[in-house]
Amino acid sequence: MITSLTDRPLRIGTRKSPMALAQTEHVRALLHELEPGLTTEVVPVETEADMWQGDLAQLGGKGLFVKAIDERLQRGEIDMAIHCLKDVPGDQPLPQGLVFAAMLPRDEVHDVLVVPEGSEIKSLDDLPPGALVGSSSVRRKAQINRVRPDLQVVRVRGTVGTRLDKLDGKKKMDATLDAMVLAASGLERLGAADRARQVFSVDEILPAVGAGVLALECRQTDTDVTKLLVRLNDEKTQTEATAERVMLHGLRGHCNSPIAGYCVTDPDGQLSLRGMVFSRDGSKFVHAHYWGEGLNDPAVLGSRVCSELLRQGARDIIEGIPH
Repeated sequence: MITSLTDRPLRIGTRKSPMALAQTEHVRALLHELEPGLTTEVVPVETEADMWQGDLAQLGGKGLFVKAIDERLQRGEIDMAIHCLKDVPGDQPLPQGLVFAAMLPRDEVHDVLVVPEGSEIKSLDDLPPGALVGSSSVRRKAQINRVRPDLQVVRVRGTVGTRLDKLDGKKKMDATLDAMVLAASGLERLGAADRARQVFSVDEILPAVGAGVLALECRQTDTDVTKLLVRLNDEKTQTEATAERVMLHGLRGHCNSPIAGYCVTDPDGQLSLRGMVFSRDGSKFVHAHYWGEGLNDPAVLGSRVCSELLRQGARDIIEGIPH
């Protein structure tokens, strides 16, 4: 048992959403497997982004999903935090004194098409011109419009459960949606994986940087907690996510920048990273894909893909999008 945690619980900071709490219970179970005598306490934190129902860009971007939790961690009010890595800004370092001690094995990364209950639509191709597709992600919107510019992609915020209710007409919206694009992992965590009608391949919709990765964060000086969390780290996931985030950091995109990046480890152990940067409507984009000898260091690979995207004009695309 960790000496500093024998007389008090390990306080875990997390968002209040049903999915975040489900992820937290998963992490608690893993911790209790490592240390059966460990006592844990969940500290739900309501972030600015959770309370805001408008465009996140107007508030400062999706980094606000993690800001309030990180501040409590810095102040010592919690001992660790659980973040979806894709929500952690990649254009700036972690807050001072905080580190990712572990990244759990990556979940499903694919995006899926979901339709209202009773709908006969089976794929994006089945949707008629002008159909309304809900998504809160500029990355998804750009990639949907790249292949189907005739569709109207409208912003839908809220938890996954709330979004499904809006899609099914159980919660009021200004317009009736014909479909929605969500993360497959989110549906799975809520036991709603059967709602997916089409699973998009990474060639159809490239995932977000850090998609499907849960990162466990703590204070750098808290050696006992760090040693505990490190035991849960999945080295493969950490290596792949590092390559993606090095690419993202070099691109210096803002919260309105549609950027996608996905790294995998091939059967021979070789890292392979794809990166894309889009205009808001998907009409302009650049793409880079690198792997091979000399690129198996994730930092080197991420930098190489970033450099190629910038060479192709990624900076002009990013700067052409209003903040």
